[in-house]
Amino acid sequence: MRRLVIVTKFVLTVGVIATVLGLGQSAKAATPAVPLTPPVDVLQVSGYLDRILASEIRHAIDRAETTGAQALVLQMNSRGAVIPTGEINELVDRIRSSKVPVAIWVGPSGATAYGASGQLLAAASVTGMAPGSKLGKLGTPLSPTSGVLSFGDADARLKTGVLNATEARAAGALKLGNDNGSTAVLGEMITALDGVKVGNTVLHTAQPLPDGRPGRTSSGNTRFAKLGLINQLMHSFASKPVAYLLMTIGLGLLVFEFFTAGVGMAGIIGAACLIFGCYGLSALPSRGWAVALMVLAFVSLSVDVQTGVPRAWTGFGIVMFIVASVFLYSDGRVSWPALLTGIAGVLLTFLSGMPSMVRTRFATPTIGREWMIGELGVALADISPEGIAKVGQGQWRARTNRATPISAGARLRVTAIDGVTLEVEPEFGAAKDHRERAKTPE
Repeated sequence: MRRLVIVTKFVLTVGVIATVLGLGQSAKAATPAVPLTPPVDVLQVSGYLDRILASEIRHAIDRAETTGAQALVLQMNSRGAVIPTGEINELVDRIRSSKVPVAIWVGPSGATAYGASGQLLAAASVTGMAPGSKLGKLGTPLSPTSGVLSFGDADARLKTGVLNATEARAAGALKLGNDNGSTAVLGEMITALDGVKVGNTVLHTAQPLPDGRPGRTSSGNTRFAKLGLINQLMHSFASKPVAYLLMTIGLGLLVFEFFTAGVGMAGIIGAACLIFGCYGLSALPSRGWAVALMVLAFVSLSVDVQTGVPRAWTGFGIVMFIVASVFLYSDGRVSWPALLTGIAGVLLTFLSGMPSMVRTRFATPTIGREWMIGELGVALADISPEGIAKVGQGQWRARTNRATPISAGARLRVTAIDGVTLEVEPEFGAAKDHRERAKTPE
């Protein structure tokens, strides 16, 4: 009897599972398949338009044509181009000749499209801008073989001025009107492409909201692309602040390595930074004389490093470095954070860090310098309470009692040694230490 009950339960369980699976398969079969629309490719175009970005845009157009995309959207945030005009014209011709419509969206909010990068909008099939983005400072219109680029009535304003999204739309500079909806974010830009006719092609990039509410949303069939790791790294080097800081760090580390024993990590890292910095500067609109002045500045700074005391050459080097930093780029200075970081780093390094390092390296170790105690020397500068003294054949950082400052050129006596600093007193008339006075009997 017990065995019969177990068998009965097993049969019922199997039957319930089979029924549920059957209903699920029936429901699945009854659900009509929703055909996916052809994909929309998106490529991020960020930073100055250099050869790496230009090549990636051409590859993106080729991919879109060969993989069945219905449109290519370039998400742009660029302050200009750093490639020759001829190469930009070739890129314009490739955009215009693309079998797949190429759209350009300047976004997100705060993005810019300046210079030749902004002129690409005139070559695109569809254009849009996010609120808060800017278009302008286009300069002389490009003249590719496919025809001169033009924004119509907005050409005069855009040549030297800047328009925000609302102004650009009102001036007719955009090829996506208000009827196509908002383009505040990338998804809205893709949705706004729906129904746009480009040549004989009508784009279908949106679908109704899934819950039945009125409105549209992007189809979700979007493919995103960006620069590969190596290309992204090389593109980053062609950034104004990055190239400037790499050049500064590289030169500074090489000077540091020059005054240390052997070849260490500082030299290797410095050489790498210098190479990448030179690559970035070669891709950017940098001034040759400013780059040469920056190198001369570090040569000047290194002259005083070997003495362990900042002097006139250090001042000349700092002035040259600041001038080179401010005028390094022909289309405007480097950003304030990068500029201040570079200048402050050089000041700290060559006024304090490097002299201390050199004095520590070339000075006689503390042990074995007791012979200097009681020796006479000369103050090379006022010591009140700190300064520079010459004892024997070497120059030393010196410190004296505030009650007995020592004038430059005056004779002094070494009373003690604290690391690489000598404690000194005037040869005659030194103030008596309060601890010694306490030991003196009345």
